Amino acid sequence: MVDRDTPVYVISVAAELAGMHAQTLRQYDRLGLVTPSRTRGGGRRYSSRDVDRLREVQRLSGEGVSLAGIQRIMELEVQVEALRDRVAQLLADNERLRERAAQGGRVFAADLTGEVVAVRAGQRPQGRPSSTALALWRPRGWPAD
Repeated sequence: MVDRDTPVYVISVAAELAGMHAQTLRQYDRLGLVTPSRTRGGGRRYSSRDVDRLREVQRLSGEGVSLAGIQRIMELEVQVEALRDRVAQLLADNERLRERAAQGGRVFAADLTGEVVAVRAGQRPQGRPSSTALALWRPRGWPAD
């Protein structure tokens, strides 16, 4: 089975599948709307995903969207897909971290001296401040006791 990203179609077949003229595919390639793979000899090879993209360009163009507008729409679709992938990755990471925390992993806190110490979940750091001295400030001119 061939996946959707494998470049298998020559330009004439891709043009027929997309319902366009081969010259239109060359123009879209020059504009960067659809960038097919290249053979060693420089021939274009289109994947199923490229053909779907060509159909989408044709649909948007038929609705009156300019080629620059189509290019921007497609750039944004790529960004949205990348963001969706990132959100899925972050959700999986978050779930993994929640599971690890539920297993009673280490928790860190600052003790009374400001040092970072490992404690159990729900526990407070132990210890007392190293000094019990009190500093008293008096403004100038304040009467002495």
